[in-house]
Amino acid sequence: MFQLLFVLFIIIPIIEITVIMQVGALLGLWPTVAIVILSAWLGAKYVRQQGLATLQSVQTKMAQGEMPSGEIVTGLMLLVAGVLLVTPGFVTDIFGLLLLIPGVRAAIGRKVQAHIKVNQFGASASFHQEATGNVYEHEKTADPFTSPPESISHHQGETLEGEFKRKD
Repeated sequence: MFQLLFVLFIIIPIIEITVIMQVGALLGLWPTVAIVILSAWLGAKYVRQQGLATLQSVQTKMAQGEMPSGEIVTGLMLLVAGVLLVTPGFVTDIFGLLLLIPGVRAAIGRKVQAHIKVNQFGASASFHQEATGNVYEHEKTADPFTSPPESISHHQGETLEGEFKRKD
C-alpha cells in the first residue's frame, strides 16, 4: 500500500512536472498551458458523453433483468479516465485518453470481468445449492444459531391457515 501511495503522490507528480517543463521549453509557456486546459476540457466532455451512454446501457440491461457487469466496469474506467484527464499534465492525459478508446476499455474490461466471473460463479453455485434443496442437509454438525429447528425443516411447504383480529 505504501508503494502505491508513494507512486501516486510522489513519482507521478515529479514525472508530470518534468514532462510539462520539457514541453514548455519546446513550445513555450502559453501553448503548453493551452494544451493542458484544452485536454482537460475535451476529456471531461468525452467522459461525460460516454458516461451517459454507459448509464443508459446499464438502465436498459437492468430493465431486462440482466446484470450489467460490463457496463459497471466501463463506468468505473470512465471515472478513472475523467480523473486522469482533469489532472493537469501530459502523462495522466495520455492514460486518460487511452481509457476513452473503446478497444482499450474492452481489453481491460475483459481482464477485470474474468476475475469477476470467478467470484460470481462461486456465488451463483452456492445460490443454486440453496435453491435446489435443504442447505443444511450436508452439514453434520450444524450450528444451532444458524440452522433451522427440526420442526421447521420437516414441515416445509405446508400452509397454515387462520384468522386474525386487529386490536388497536
